[in-house]
Amino acid sequence: MTRPPSSPSPAWSVLFAFALLLIGVGAAEAKPPSIVLVMADDLGYGDFACLGNPVAQTPAFDRFSKESVRFTNFHVSPTSSATRAALFTGRHEFRSGVTDVGGERERLQRDAMTIAQVLKSAGYATGVFGKWQLGDEPPYWPTRRGFEEMFIHGGQAIGQAGEGSSGDVPGNSHFDPVLLHNGEFTETLGFSTDVIFRHAIEWMDDQIDTGKPYFACIMPSAARPPVCPPEYERFYLRRKVAPELAPFFGMISNLDENFGVLLDKLQEWGSDENTVVIFLTDHGGATGVDVFNAGMRGGAGTPYEGGTRVPSFWRWPGHWTKGTDIAALTAHLDLFPTLAGIAETKIPDTAASKLEGRDLRALLEDPQHAWPDRLLFTHVGGWKKGAAAQSEHAQSSVRDSRFSLVNDREFYDLQTDPAQTKNVLGGHPEEAAKLRTAYDGWWKSIQPDLVNEDAPAAKLNAFPELLRKQLAEEAAKAAQDPK
Repeated sequence: MTRPPSSPSPAWSVLFAFALLLIGVGAAEAKPPSIVLVMADDLGYGDFACLGNPVAQTPAFDRFSKESVRFTNFHVSPTSSATRAALFTGRHEFRSGVTDVGGERERLQRDAMTIAQVLKSAGYATGVFGKWQLGDEPPYWPTRRGFEEMFIHGGQAIGQAGEGSSGDVPGNSHFDPVLLHNGEFTETLGFSTDVIFRHAIEWMDDQIDTGKPYFACIMPSAARPPVCPPEYERFYLRRKVAPELAPFFGMISNLDENFGVLLDKLQEWGSDENTVVIFLTDHGGATGVDVFNAGMRGGAGTPYEGGTRVPSFWRWPGHWTKGTDIAALTAHLDLFPTLAGIAETKIPDTAASKLEGRDLRALLEDPQHAWPDRLLFTHVGGWKKGAAAQSEHAQSSVRDSRFSLVNDREFYDLQTDPAQTKNVLGGHPEEAAKLRTAYDGWWKSIQPDLVNEDAPAAKLNAFPELLRKQLAEEAAKAAQDPK
């Protein structure tokens, strides 16, 4: 055997250095991808041109859908707090105490582990921008739930008066809104969606400079309530859209424009191929369902398909086949295990044992992958305090990939009747009994988790009270230091 010389030749040294360089390049490419989750409010499956809407102009979303894997049978909860709770924890919202959109019952159980905490522990920078709605009091803020950067409004929507401890800054507006930035209320300039995306993009740019992967949740309060800058409204009025609907579609176009800016920035930074971008909405359609609802029954706040089925587009260039539709029954519960898998990090046993979601990577990587059937449980919640025990079947549903049992008395074959127009309860007694038994067992199992049902009503909304204290402190400081 020929031994290498004790003093390597110049040629051998060059080859060795080149090999080390390749190893370094490989290590850089192996860095987990950044993850951007964009979730719109009060928009449903039928509110986008790429999904059939005849009015909405959404060129950025249309382009993105062609570049993405599209889950066409993807479901969330029927209300906004519920979807956020389930998405961040990977388990049904009731298991984290979230049963309403306010009144202390929107607060995420404090010991529930979020995907932000898991990603942060794996070295990700984490930021949330826009609508939180999982507790406005400081112990429930995103900064206590794994997010390092927080730029949010309070309550259900910007300017919403709220109930109990939940509510936004009094008199707040989509124009020049006051937002809570890392514990301090900040005045901003511009339309809310523009402001939220701009801040998120600036934060993302800062993380790129550090070399850390990041998890950015961009959740604007669009389209709730329907309002937009005048130029977007005029655009639709010129197209003979009804005056009461023009602000709604204008808000969608503004959202689309901001989403396009985000995509362009990722390309400009050269980080497209190492960034997973996900778009979905937080429940079924609201204002737009009478215009187009993709043939579905119901909308936001209902247990029908129109209340829970939403767009779900996933893009990771070079990893997943663009322009692919996947019809498997999937849900918001699946984001937690999927994102942890993408980040190549282990989920702590305390959270893993409670997960109800499935890892979607097998489908993302192979759309033909076998996908076992599953059950999804839906309950609108919102019962009067103390009435949980009597609300088992009120505004509820349980479904598998073919059948749906709604309110315990309506049974639909989604394979032949996706619009849920024909109640065939008498025609499938065995299937109906199977779903009913599963639902009754689930309902019984979640009762110990309804931890917010006995929470005393707050005397003051958290955001207004905190803002009052901040202004008083600023005034006192100014008085001590006139300069």
